[in-house]
Amino acid sequence: MRKLLIVAFVSGLTGFVLGNAFWYLASPLWIDTVVSEAAPTITTTTAEVIASGEVDGVDFVHQGEGIATVIQTDAGRVLRFEDFEVTNGPALKVWLVAHDNPRSNGDVTDNEWISLGDLKGSVGDQNYTIPDEVDLSVYRSVVIWCEPFGVLFAGAPLAPTS
Repeated sequence: MRKLLIVAFVSGLTGFVLGNAFWYLASPLWIDTVVSEAAPTITTTTAEVIASGEVDGVDFVHQGEGIATVIQTDAGRVLRFEDFEVTNGPALKVWLVAHDNPRSNGDVTDNEWISLGDLKGSVGDQNYTIPDEVDLSVYRSVVIWCEPFGVLFAGAPLAPTS
């Protein structure tokens, strides 16, 4: 009887741990977070779009689409995603990368990068503040990066508009 209780306890504990791990890793595949932020307010005539690019996935599993735009406002620079959608995953981040069009994990990790924070949602329009000290002539693209697994999900080259 004691042996049966030990086996049941170990089996239950193993099932609990594996079930939670599965939920953490797999649930983003069918649960989307939708965001709908307004565009940054532009109150001067000197405010302008300074760079833009088309978001694209990197393979058949990691898909993305939409437009990434860098807007200069009175308050500073803002990265804006519009008509945006990306395959969801655990702990996705928005990074600016010093590669002109990253298409692989190595393109990201072999170059300098700066995090703009957590991806707010896998679907919808959203804004991210770009710190003043970031030189956009160095950081020429934006990527959606899965931090726990070191995987590139989508990216966009940021071509200057002027």
